[in-house]
Amino acid sequence: MVERRNAHFPGVAEIDAYGNGGFRFADMSHRGSILCLPSGIYGWDVESADDFSADAFARVIADAEQIEFLIVGTGVEMRLIKSDLKALFRANAISSDPMSTGAAVRTYNIMLAEKRPVAAALVAV
Repeated sequence: MVERRNAHFPGVAEIDAYGNGGFRFADMSHRGSILCLPSGIYGWDVESADDFSADAFARVIADAEQIEFLIVGTGVEMRLIKSDLKALFRANAISSDPMSTGAAVRTYNIMLAEKRPVAAALVAV
């Protein structure tokens, strides 16, 4: 039996690579989806955009005071974010932008390099 630990990297880092079901960042790798927040990078128990819910984004909302932009990588293809989630983000002064995970990684890295208040929710591909 494989033990799943609550994955957390306590810092902000660019995403070095993605694919094969995971991500590489800060000389580490993570299998599965991730949340890249000002408080760190967390394993995210989401396998597809179908799993998006208010509960799935609770950690994002907890960091809302430090986030202006949320880049949402929805998988291989871009999927729209449901209106109730868009409303939740707006209520917390977060502008959200869905795109494919590849485009989301690139956009997140650029915004992070520009020192903008950005976070990313990235579905593994």
